[in-house]
Amino acid sequence: MNLKKLILATLALSAATLAQADNWPSRPLTLIVPFPPGGAADTVGRYYAEQLSTSLGQPVVVDNKPGAGTAIAAEAVAKAKPDGYTLSLATAGQLAILPNLQAVRYDPIKDFTPVAVLASVPNVVAVGPQTKIDSLQALIDQAKAKPGALSYSSCGNGTLCHLSGELLKNLAGVDLLHVPYKGSAPAVTGLLGGEVDVAVDTLTVLAPQIQAGKLKGLVLTSAERSPLLPSVPSADEVGLPGFVASGWFGIVLPKGAEPALVERLNNAIEVIADKPETAERFGQQGISVERSSPAGFAQVIAADKARWGEVIRTAQVHIE
Repeated sequence: MNLKKLILATLALSAATLAQADNWPSRPLTLIVPFPPGGAADTVGRYYAEQLSTSLGQPVVVDNKPGAGTAIAAEAVAKAKPDGYTLSLATAGQLAILPNLQAVRYDPIKDFTPVAVLASVPNVVAVGPQTKIDSLQALIDQAKAKPGALSYSSCGNGTLCHLSGELLKNLAGVDLLHVPYKGSAPAVTGLLGGEVDVAVDTLTVLAPQIQAGKLKGLVLTSAERSPLLPSVPSADEVGLPGFVASGWFGIVLPKGAEPALVERLNNAIEVIADKPETAERFGQQGISVERSSPAGFAQVIAADKARWGEVIRTAQVHIE
């Protein structure tokens, strides 16, 4: 092929790509959510699916695909056509944590096209009344005085709740006994019943118990306080600026999605994020609305994968 034909072929391909993006979407879309109905991830996914249905002019149907720690959904998206009709709600656990814990049949960096971060929710470190601990420093002092005597619950082995507890141990130089539960509800029940001394879980889960005075919040794993718990200090305020650990939710497409299509979807998401009703609805659950470019989301995935990988290796975390 001579240079002229090559240029013409390239121009024709570019024109076809732009036409595809301009005509998208011409039929219903599917948003895969890697969790069963209910819960923060499903709430975020369904809200954005509803809003995108209106802005894109085509139904966005939520397809819940739980299982294998979110790997089943990720594998389904990785194998889908990159035509913009299969979207996925991606989470920190799915792309940044799980690949560090077990062999998965997808590459979190290479097999997806990041579109935008939608929302995030930090964790809270809380104690039950039986400990008489009233601050993070008091917790650290007691843990140093009696290494391994204090226990903390998480919503499961290898979860962000668990890794946040391990991060706290690393940053504060303390030894806490990890007690994994099968979900947030039994973990909180265990703390309320005195089975454990400390809980590390999401703001969404722990805020109602702290607001009711049943638990004492010691620190929020974010750089700023939350309006839901104005009396609970941030990580910066307690002198642990590295103790920032938020679970995020974002939208990804299969690898190979056209840049023009990705940009259009990102723009639609940004318009939704700017609506006052979005912040109001999520804020009631302690969820913060986020915004990012596709490149910015790619950086978040890579940075969190490296960061949590280091925590996992240092703490020698394993899942069965």
